[in-house]
Amino acid sequence: MESLRELYKIGVGPSSSHTMGPQRAAKRVLELYPNASRFHVDLHGSLALTGKGHLTDYIIEKTLAPLPVTFSFKSDALSYHPNGMIIHVFDESDCEIKAIEVYSVGGGSILFKGDMEELPKQVYLQKNMDEILEYVDTHGISLYEYVLLNEGENFDHYLSDILEAMFLSVENGLQKEGIIHGRLKLKRVAKSMFQQAQNTRREADRERLFISSYAYAVAEENADGGQIVTAPTCGASGIMPAILYYCYKQLHIEKKDLIKALAIGGLFGNVVKSNATISGADGGCQAEVGTACAMAAATMAWIYELNNSLIEYAAEMGLEHNLGLTCDPVGGYVQIPCIERNGYGSLRALDAAMMAKQLGYLRKNKVSFDTIVKVMKETGKDLSSAYKETSLGGLAKEFGL
Repeated sequence: MESLRELYKIGVGPSSSHTMGPQRAAKRVLELYPNASRFHVDLHGSLALTGKGHLTDYIIEKTLAPLPVTFSFKSDALSYHPNGMIIHVFDESDCEIKAIEVYSVGGGSILFKGDMEELPKQVYLQKNMDEILEYVDTHGISLYEYVLLNEGENFDHYLSDILEAMFLSVENGLQKEGIIHGRLKLKRVAKSMFQQAQNTRREADRERLFISSYAYAVAEENADGGQIVTAPTCGASGIMPAILYYCYKQLHIEKKDLIKALAIGGLFGNVVKSNATISGADGGCQAEVGTACAMAAATMAWIYELNNSLIEYAAEMGLEHNLGLTCDPVGGYVQIPCIERNGYGSLRALDAAMMAKQLGYLRKNKVSFDTIVKVMKETGKDLSSAYKETSLGGLAKEFGL
């Protein structure tokens, strides 16, 4: 598996696969061809169908500026992944130097095809959660120690930066009001929701409103092009910060412990990324919000001081009960149903950890995390392309934009 540095990335919204990935690809091409005179980009599949709403063409044009860029939007998907594009590079004589095929595979990660192909560096030898749990049990180490063993002891500094960026995205989102950019004219509500939480007397309602407001704050920041952390993607970036910020503000958990919790949650996200997908265009929203929910559930279970088996149980429930979740963004914007779904995902994560805590000691869970990851991958393959970030079906179709 790759480093968690490739899972947790600080960047700007609204989409890791449609904005951050294409931006990284454009930067790489510009580095390789500094003497190019212009570019033409063929956007394929999901990048073409929802690229306008996700600002794909905008971010590529901005990255390659001041050189001119033209675009073609082609609904057919390329061979490897639904988020594919071909960047045509032209010289001063307007002759094509190179046609570069590149894929944005989720979470801001990119893969080049052909002679530019770069294989991602593998940091973890263990390939799935069963192997990880067996390793830590055999060697008598904690999951956090396992992360540091593979990432290096200074990795806690990186996680500290990630945690601070997550908290900043929550706090920025809670301060803002107004309308999120785009044709939907969606009103920001996180600040008002937070104020409702402060004024709510019933403790159970107050706690859940706090968590929801934190998730909304980040998701609204993401939708408006603000800075967030992929966890594992931009579209699901509100769930992990909501749980961590809740633990910090309401449960008074110290940051040094939240850094460890962040690493634990990241392991489960990494297993999904390596063995299935975290791309909505490839697996539907189950791959994004489902994975984020599993990560946050594992994080919360660790905060509850559950053992590794029960942490796995919580993560498994977080993913299992998001199976089949479709990705049908209205108008191609990461707004409806995405923002609200981050709120629900954070509450589901809390519930999954609570249920693992209560049920795990009554009976052994019969479904492993690896099994549910495999099922999620198969479910994603079976989903119609209309429900995988194309805005051709589901809520996006019925909304009538």
